[in-house]
Amino acid sequence: MNHAVPAEDPALAFPVDLAVLGTAVLPQGTMPDAAVLVRGEEIVYAGPRSEAPAHTATKTLESPGLVLPGLVDLHCHGGGGVSFPDCASADEARIASTEHLRHGTTSLVGSLVTAPADELRARVGMLSELVATGDLVALHLEGPVISPARAGAQNPAHIARGDARLVAELCAIAGGAIATMTLAPETEGAQGVMEALAAGGAVPSLGHTDAGGEQMERGIEQARAALAAHPGRSRVPTATHLFNGMRPIHHRDPGPALACLAAAARGEMVVELIGDGVHLDPATVRFVMNLVGPGGAVLVTDAMAAAGMPDGAYRLGSLDVTVADGVARLADGGSIAGGTAHLIDVVRTVVDRAGVDLAAAVHAASAVPARVLGLEHRIGSLRTGLRADVLVTTADLRPVHVVRAGRRIDTAAA
Repeated sequence: MNHAVPAEDPALAFPVDLAVLGTAVLPQGTMPDAAVLVRGEEIVYAGPRSEAPAHTATKTLESPGLVLPGLVDLHCHGGGGVSFPDCASADEARIASTEHLRHGTTSLVGSLVTAPADELRARVGMLSELVATGDLVALHLEGPVISPARAGAQNPAHIARGDARLVAELCAIAGGAIATMTLAPETEGAQGVMEALAAGGAVPSLGHTDAGGEQMERGIEQARAALAAHPGRSRVPTATHLFNGMRPIHHRDPGPALACLAAAARGEMVVELIGDGVHLDPATVRFVMNLVGPGGAVLVTDAMAAAGMPDGAYRLGSLDVTVADGVARLADGGSIAGGTAHLIDVVRTVVDRAGVDLAAAVHAASAVPARVLGLEHRIGSLRTGLRADVLVTTADLRPVHVVRAGRRIDTAAA
């Protein structure tokens, strides 16, 4: 496909600010000897180098490895020693967003955890500042309308019934910054919460659930109906970290996961996969991506404060977490308590250990989450007219250069 802009276009009469050359993952697949040209904050060309328009570049990055779109993480609780549910200020929260940015996640959704209503109000208000400044792309509320039986690393003391008025209030406080909210469809008031989320511009994400298969099917239909009534970011709901925090599959009790897989295969849902090699066996990730096809699954980190940090003691919301050998678990009970990987680490694991095609893995960590956010016209791909978010890696997917909105980011610690 020829993405070249006509040479007579006045925009191309001027030098470009940046040319990135190498094997690139483009919307049409992996392309050797590609060129990505950046002018200001936007991509002005992405395609075969041989077909690029005549240009002079202020800076050229020629990659011996890979050129990827900036990654988009829909589910992240923190990093760099900082937790979004616990930080004291927006400046402190920025440490976590910067940690992931330096590793190639150019669009990060900040996730909260189950907490009392007043704390959620305060956290949403504070973190919305980072959405306004561009340090975060959106917010995700994980709870409090979840199943006590599948609380995982959520504090059971703060789990609550569905309160549509509170959800509407949080959406108003956020000013459109809330992108998704995790809820269990079988909980009291869940349908009203879905409707309030859709009306507030957010997407219901079904998870932390003990629902049966039929209950999950009803929940998916309710979420889709709510989104159809209030078209916004996405017309389909998501499933929060499929399999994790859910009743497991059994041949006489199918549970919620099979319903989610079937919906994703029909294009009626997008399922999150924490493909870090800890939360899911890599083969599970491969099976799911084969089953749901392109666009049905999104790779996430579910990262907490320990991402990019050494083993030790951390907090996630009101709960103590111990990280040993890179695995985060609740100090009390031992449940897995989020991830410690960056999204590029997840992509690498999915490619190397799950055997997923490179382009498919990158697509699930960039274009698919961008579509869930309703921002596919702006981020998530290397194509003309989109924001210039570029990740240059080694051949084995280690970050080397990061560009966001045309600006190079310090990746010295990556």
